Amino acid sequence: WFCLASDITEEWSLPLCLSVASCLDHGPDNAPTQGTTSPKPQNERLQFRLVFYKGEWGTICDDDFSLSNANVLCRQLGFVSATGWTHSAKYGKGQGKIWLDNVQCNGGEKSIDLCKSRGWGNSDCTHDEDAGVVCKDERLPGFVDSNVIDVRHYHGVEEVRLRSVVPTKKMPVTEGVVEIKYKDGWAQICDVGWTPTNTRVICGMLGFPHERKVNKNFYKLNTERQKHRYRLHSVACVGTEVHLAACPLETNKGNATESCEGGMPAVVSCVPGPQYVHNSGLKKKKLKTTSTVRLKGGAKLGEGRVEVLKNNEWGTVCDDRWTLLSASVVCRELGFGSAKEALTGARMGEGMGPIHMNEVQCLGTEKSMWNCGFKNITSEDCQHVEDAAVRCNTPYMALENSIRLTGGRTRYEGRVEVLSTEANGTRSWGLICGGAWGTKEAMVACRQLGLGYANNGLQETWYWDSSNVTEMVMSGVKCTGSEMSLSHCQHHKTVSCQKTAAKFSAGVICSETASDLVLNAPLVQQSVYIEDRPLHMLYCAAEENCLSKSAASANWPYGHRRLLRFSSQIHNIGRADFRPKAGRHSWVWHACHGHYHSMDIFTHYDLLSSNGTKVAEGHKASFCLEDTECHEGISKRYECANFGEQGITVGCWDLYRHDIDCQWIDITDIKPGNYILQIVINPNFEVAESDFTNNAMKCNCKYDGHRIWLHNCHMGDAFSEEAERKFEKYPGQLNNQIS
Repeated sequence: WFCLASDITEEWSLPLCLSVASCLDHGPDNAPTQGTTSPKPQNERLQFRLVFYKGEWGTICDDDFSLSNANVLCRQLGFVSATGWTHSAKYGKGQGKIWLDNVQCNGGEKSIDLCKSRGWGNSDCTHDEDAGVVCKDERLPGFVDSNVIDVRHYHGVEEVRLRSVVPTKKMPVTEGVVEIKYKDGWAQICDVGWTPTNTRVICGMLGFPHERKVNKNFYKLNTERQKHRYRLHSVACVGTEVHLAACPLETNKGNATESCEGGMPAVVSCVPGPQYVHNSGLKKKKLKTTSTVRLKGGAKLGEGRVEVLKNNEWGTVCDDRWTLLSASVVCRELGFGSAKEALTGARMGEGMGPIHMNEVQCLGTEKSMWNCGFKNITSEDCQHVEDAAVRCNTPYMALENSIRLTGGRTRYEGRVEVLSTEANGTRSWGLICGGAWGTKEAMVACRQLGLGYANNGLQETWYWDSSNVTEMVMSGVKCTGSEMSLSHCQHHKTVSCQKTAAKFSAGVICSETASDLVLNAPLVQQSVYIEDRPLHMLYCAAEENCLSKSAASANWPYGHRRLLRFSSQIHNIGRADFRPKAGRHSWVWHACHGHYHSMDIFTHYDLLSSNGTKVAEGHKASFCLEDTECHEGISKRYECANFGEQGITVGCWDLYRHDIDCQWIDITDIKPGNYILQIVINPNFEVAESDFTNNAMKCNCKYDGHRIWLHNCHMGDAFSEEAERKFEKYPGQLNNQIS
């Protein structure tokens, strides 16, 4: 049997945890079950513990390894398939035995030990050859996991919907007859004994946080004229259940046409969260959402790492005892329904900064997670590899029906086509003008398609020319990146496109995972200092435009420049490696530094005045990206030397030390005063990330003409709105003089 040996990230990049003896009590049907039988590694990419055989952990050698092997292993772990596999101990070297070697599966085997191999314990490999797999983050039907709803085998309740009896084009449908999927059609629920708590559970399943009373008389007249198939009756939910199947209920046997004496089909009315409301007449009180809980790092609305606000600073929640009940309180608090999944092990990426809560235990009735029982955190209790996350039920909006991709090699890529309505009411597919199309627009397109994150937004798609759709129907699309649909973004009222040929239409490459870069703010504050550097030592820096414009008129090589120096440590806390957009063929050789630079603009360093005007900037022209250090157990993959591959691995960081060229802002021309130091990573959104809101870092800066002080250094999204307002006010003191 398989056991999960660690907590994992979104894409479930898994080392393999196999036990021939039973790891857990699986029950009579021997269904595979998730367990946590080994210690958690201290990082978010799973690591070594691979195979458990005869009471001892070991690994699998990568000789003859294939995607077929990975598929067998992923299915044994409860996932639908593998998306890849790794060799050469990518996730760290294992310890102990190497249990299997030369494994050759056809792909259809139910267990790894049914595949051909050299036999258990027979190997000529070293741990440098340990294999790993990457599983698709989608569960097999019937896989049992206490923190994931899977009810296909309970009471026959598989899918629930609301059928509106009044024709409407408005989405989402918030009121109607409750129906459950049954055989080849839909069946109703008898409402005898129906209670508001039953309605609460149904609304939660359908993505709505609240329920309201419904006019039954209207529906009685409507339903009396129709024939019904009653499948369920005597439903008795408590109200905290996350699925109807978890409630006590009775199922009609046979052909499910039994009558509902004294009753009618169950009807419910739900209150949508504010994100889904178009009718301002709804009571604002009920639609108010929290400002002390948020979700970060998810691809879709209603999923992400849970973060809470305490003492004006955002922090994460530790996953100890994290359950669907607690996750549902978070989801409803944020204006969604109940929780579909309560995710552990930083599956939505690691947070930065404090961890505010541990062992959260909600009953399910609380209005806020802060009303639940929880423990305050000590540094020994938890680390960010244990950050809790959720996937909430969200209302069905049918947004994916008005967008499609064509011409791509896989369903994750292609030319974007959208459904447009013409003046006469007919609907047809059309293209989007590629001009100004970028990463943020691609993020929205991928979200609308349900394909995760954007990997790339493309302005030309001549290589995906397989469709007969040639007309541009959208142009000037400009998104913030958080919209649910491209139709919610700004765009031209009338199509205006310079290049109207189909080959210049917009395209996307989507991905189930994305990187997420964050700067270590405290290190900037700790490492800052001023250096007066002689001009004769700055020729290389001048060549790279790392000095302010006035340097050009200086009396070279005499004199000096005053430099504000600091270290930048950039962490990848996402679920995919950060790779430069440009291919190796276009990297630029810099003789000064003796390596290739892969990105023209990777970071902006700016000094801002009290009104936000730039008074100085760091002209760091280009960068070389590499893994300087990694969390324990994670191997470095990228280095600049010898024309090596460039990037930042998940769980690693790239350190630009204070003493290297261009790691500064030239403040030679700056007068004493109060300023804001701002550092922005990936400022032009060249490379896709799961979260751009944490790319900026700000510090209060005080300069007296001789010395400099930084304080309040923080990520752009780390403080509450109130604290951020106070921070912004700091430079605007009554006078701009140092006291």
